[in-house]
Amino acid sequence: MIKAITGTNDILSEDSYKWRELEKLVNEIMSLYNYKEIRTPIFEETALFSRGIGDATDIVSKEMYSFIDRSGVSLTLKPEMTASVARAFIEHSLDKKQSLSKLYYISPMFRQERPQAGRFRQFHQFGAEAIGSQSPLLDAEMIIIAYDIFARLGLTNLKVKINSLGVTESREVYKEKLKEYLRPHFNNLSEDSKKRFDINILRIFDSKDDRDQSIMKEAPLLMEYLDDVSLEHFNTVKKVLENSNVPFEVDPKLVRGLDYYCHTTFEIISGSVGSQSALCGGGRYDGLIEQLGGKPAPGVGFAAGIERLLLACKNENVFDVKEEPLDVYIILLDSELKSDAFEAMLELRREGFKADADYLTRSIKAQMREANKFNSRFTLFVGGDEYKNGEYLLKNMSEGNQFLFKTSDMKGLIKKIRE
Repeated sequence: MIKAITGTNDILSEDSYKWRELEKLVNEIMSLYNYKEIRTPIFEETALFSRGIGDATDIVSKEMYSFIDRSGVSLTLKPEMTASVARAFIEHSLDKKQSLSKLYYISPMFRQERPQAGRFRQFHQFGAEAIGSQSPLLDAEMIIIAYDIFARLGLTNLKVKINSLGVTESREVYKEKLKEYLRPHFNNLSEDSKKRFDINILRIFDSKDDRDQSIMKEAPLLMEYLDDVSLEHFNTVKKVLENSNVPFEVDPKLVRGLDYYCHTTFEIISGSVGSQSALCGGGRYDGLIEQLGGKPAPGVGFAAGIERLLLACKNENVFDVKEEPLDVYIILLDSELKSDAFEAMLELRREGFKADADYLTRSIKAQMREANKFNSRFTLFVGGDEYKNGEYLLKNMSEGNQFLFKTSDMKGLIKKIRE
């Protein structure tokens, strides 16, 4: 038997309605903040991610699904969305259409990493990007949007971590200080951290290696080297979050390693999903658009993992949404009347009711079980003596009340179902 690839999942009907409700909530919140949806292709040129994420990152060096197409171009299934949004922003000259582009997305992503709880090879994210303004209010807005969505889901075991990467100039000064500190410890660093020393030194803070973590405990912190402009930006973000009742803590070791990142970086983590605790992450990337070949344009954004969110909801026993019941299930009493029943069902559907019927010529008892399975509000009986008298029998399934309607009086039937 052919099975789904390890690290991928079928989203079956008993779960898909939860996805729809989550996506509905994301659409609702994004609309409140005036973000417009963007959809980009599922694959891009590999060079986009090499330049946009960085060759030294694990995503690019180890995790991407890349292939050569028939024209000889290297393509990659998108492992994240910010680079794709930035590419679309440049390609379609969105800066000429609007000074500030506020965009959001819901999309599948692909990374060839070791599957575990909350981490998959095909996974789904929603997120937002605001391109065109350096305002720290937008940094705060991103955090607030993500936090509001998580709170609306009912999640409480949340921790918001924020930090500042400052501007490029102060960060370069700090990098030299960090190198000075690490040089005596270089031989004791992990192989990955040795590679990062010259290419992506801030990412050594992310190392899970015990030796690296021990060394980094006493490392100087970027916060100690921020200039006045960077501190003012960060203080504004913190003040807005405080005024918005978003609880947060400053984590001076929360970093992004690439040069185009600056100012605010943040994560929202959950204590309800095991080792893969980050529900979302984001920050400001004022140099990305220029690095990808566009005119300089500041940006900020975040991305959140849908699978991890739903896992956190399950573990906290929140967001226990139920699929909407059927409005009407049609019970066919005489098989020769199936066309008549179908016409009645079609009219109900076109009036906006969720309606279904038996297609398997089952017994009346089996049809009633099916109506109960779908938690149908009403059953409509087609056939029997009532139908011979030109009538439908409508039954309210929760109250047990029954009503007779002329088959020619669909308006009266529909009015009763709407009550």
